[in-house]
Amino acid sequence: MYSLSQRQGKMNLWNRYLHPQPQTYHVQMEAVTAFVLAGGKSSRMGRDKALLELRGKPLLQRAIELARTAAHDVRIVGDPEKYACFGRVVADIHTNRGPLGGIHAALANTATELNLILATDLPSIQPGFLKHLITTAESTDALVTVPRVDEYFEPLCAVYRKNFAEIAHTALSQGRNKVDALFAETNTRAVTRHEIVRAGFSTSMFRNLNTPDDLAQVESDL
Repeated sequence: MYSLSQRQGKMNLWNRYLHPQPQTYHVQMEAVTAFVLAGGKSSRMGRDKALLELRGKPLLQRAIELARTAAHDVRIVGDPEKYACFGRVVADIHTNRGPLGGIHAALANTATELNLILATDLPSIQPGFLKHLITTAESTDALVTVPRVDEYFEPLCAVYRKNFAEIAHTALSQGRNKVDALFAETNTRAVTRHEIVRAGFSTSMFRNLNTPDDLAQVESDL
């Protein structure tokens, strides 16, 4: 015979088996800040890519909504006067220095260890991949967790630890603007094509929008 406490314990185990608790991904979301980079000259596009509409919605708004699937706190890096209507905006500290300047500004204004950096012109990125990327970043001590398709990195769909701000600041102070070049100088976790495909994603999602033709092609694919 089982005692009352033993019977209650077995019932609790049985209930947990029949009614498993959902995974609380919101806990992970609280541990990450997402930054959407809205700067850039957009010279080949001919106008500000962030404000271009895809199926009636600005690319910046699409990127913000995508980032919100991975983090509760989503901010924009760019010109506050231009983009304040979309949300909280962080201005560059090192101005006119390209994506590295934006990454530095983001990391200089975050309170979280992990930070998702996302470009506005990657509308095909899947929410599930962002969660996969963050989970991978949590499992490593690397300062950067970044997709790499063959020899090409995707630094504007990557997770950076806060301390990468120091590396970015040093590089910018030395007149160095290339993000990829810094990965060889720090502990970087590359998420390879094989890993991406094995996790159920297509590397075609990294196709960015540089020209009106690119925009038309993506719009036809949606």
